[in-house]
Amino acid sequence: MKLFKLILFFCLLHIGAMAQPMKLGLLVYNGGGDWYANPTSLKNLAAFCNQQLHTNLQAQEGQVEVGSPDIFNYPFLHMTGHGRWDLSEAEAQNLRKYLEAGGFLHIDDNYGLDPYVRPALKKVFPELTLVELPFTHPIYHQKYNFPNGLPKIHEHDNKPPKGFGLIYKGRLVCFYTWECDLGDGWEDFDVHRDPPEKHLAALQMGANIIQYVFSNSYQ
Repeated sequence: MKLFKLILFFCLLHIGAMAQPMKLGLLVYNGGGDWYANPTSLKNLAAFCNQQLHTNLQAQEGQVEVGSPDIFNYPFLHMTGHGRWDLSEAEAQNLRKYLEAGGFLHIDDNYGLDPYVRPALKKVFPELTLVELPFTHPIYHQKYNFPNGLPKIHEHDNKPPKGFGLIYKGRLVCFYTWECDLGDGWEDFDVHRDPPEKHLAALQMGANIIQYVFSNSYQ
């Protein structure tokens, strides 16, 4: 785990100048949920971050199973879907070790995932509870300023979007975006045909998450 922290620290310090681009990770999980729901979203987020944040991210994300040791190759994991997420004890322990070691998990409820998120995360960190992050949290105030928290990309139940977090030893290790559909907003225009301002807001909030992770996850 210490080696992972050192590698991650080096990569984050030198992200803009790395010879080999870094990949964002897409979490592959069991239970029947469609982890593959937004196939163009991370590609577009990577391109936007490379342009606006001067990162060096590969266009194609890496797909990695939650129980695989390969998750330690990714400082940022994104998870989405509409359905069931089930974690075995071994998978929960693997994810916990990854997050303890400096990794970061972003969960984006694509409508239908919510009933399974909290029980699954309780398997990972039984002692922790998701808390709603205040609008003053730094994740909303990176390159782009979101004084009212998450942007609302798609309507489902006419509820305001909320950002929840798991805080482990003072560090945000998991950011859960609910009633927001950030990943849908990152997708190609032809997929959802979102208004340009919503597409841009989604990408800007995504860039904030990436910038926050690259600035804080190794600490």
